[in-house]
Amino acid sequence: MRLYFDRGTIVLEGLAPGMDGDSLPGMLWDARIAQPRAPAFRYRAIVGALRRRGIIFIDEVRVSRPPTGPWNAIELRPYQHAALVAWGLEKLGLVILPTGAGKTRVACAAMAESRAPSLCLVPTRALLHQWRAELGRHYGGPIGCLGDGERRIEDITIATFEGAYRHMTHLGNRFGLLVVDEVHHFGAGMRDEALEMCAAPRRLALTATAPSGDALAHVIEMVGPVVWELTIGDLAGRWIADFDSIVLKLRLTHDEQRRYELAVGVFRSVFDRFQAFSPTGQWSDFVATASRSSEGRAALTAFRHSRHLTTYPEAKRAALSALLSQHRGSRILVFTSDNETAYAIARQQLIMPMTCDIDRREREQALAAFRTGELRTLVSAQVLNEGVDVPDADIAIVVGGVRGEREHVQRVGRLLRPAPGKHALVYELVMMGTHEERKSAKRRRALTPATHHGA
Repeated sequence: MRLYFDRGTIVLEGLAPGMDGDSLPGMLWDARIAQPRAPAFRYRAIVGALRRRGIIFIDEVRVSRPPTGPWNAIELRPYQHAALVAWGLEKLGLVILPTGAGKTRVACAAMAESRAPSLCLVPTRALLHQWRAELGRHYGGPIGCLGDGERRIEDITIATFEGAYRHMTHLGNRFGLLVVDEVHHFGAGMRDEALEMCAAPRRLALTATAPSGDALAHVIEMVGPVVWELTIGDLAGRWIADFDSIVLKLRLTHDEQRRYELAVGVFRSVFDRFQAFSPTGQWSDFVATASRSSEGRAALTAFRHSRHLTTYPEAKRAALSALLSQHRGSRILVFTSDNETAYAIARQQLIMPMTCDIDRREREQALAAFRTGELRTLVSAQVLNEGVDVPDADIAIVVGGVRGEREHVQRVGRLLRPAPGKHALVYELVMMGTHEERKSAKRRRALTPATHHGA
């Protein structure tokens, strides 16, 4: 029998008499070639199953290559070393560490220890360049790049998710180790093929906050289980800067509250009926159902209006002005839920906005000015959440957010670069008597110490 790689899949040719290929992990019969086939990420499990059964086969999946090198010694903090040890038991799995805790360094150490040709996947071009710089400090050989207009493949290669997705059909059997940064972007179908078409038997996934539910289950299937987890609460005060989280509970004006309750009432009248008939239905199911009727569409409009009323009401405007004045000498990051609010704050407070509408060169210039102190405050909706190397900041003011716990952890992490005597402050502006109270409580729970560390 022969096992070979074919455009992101694994094919088993020449089945032994009486053998059922469908019994192997992930294998299904492909009538077009009259052979069983599986997604390439099943390679490790398939080889293991064949060996346990004592079946002799020719393995032509992976291209044999010499060990990578040279690698410099990589100094790790105790928790980073523990994460590496936990991952190294099976050389498979997910490491969860907060922003600023050195996930990239753990990955570099794993690559150095494995000495295997390695492919590192990152979500953005900004992270592509950050990873290349970090790897260049530890690895003396050439570093390949797939993305941002480059297409150069080396034994150590960094690729954007999109670049990997486009080229994995012919690169999927070239690497022995797959490293996936910000793996929470996977698991819900978007570009999951970038992981599924790679045959690398060793896999290390990194994130500050893991996905949940079905998305987490699919990520675990593709990269392995959670093997190490620490939160901001576990590391603050020693390995990352200490901080205080301060919730400012504000109230809508009488007119804003009246309009909010009216909008919520219109929405709930439809949503409650949907939940009664579909108790296990998801939000996406409700949106699909509501979009089919005028009443449902009115409910969706009311829902959006209720959210808009809490995005940047009068109380938040006043509180933000007071906080900016109070901390005038500090470096401040202001976070909003949308670009419209970011621009409104930029105009009112005369501070630099950082949005997806601003090109990379201008953003880099703004970050450089923030680093030197020429700019003291930046306001952003999503751009500063991840994938951008944000200079040292002391204060974060969260005016609004849309992505829950993961977004909050990423934002707080932007403040936690350690410095002697540093104590950061995170202000969260929350409208009482609205949905923001419940969401704020969930966000803060994400900062508490993890219930477990190792697998």
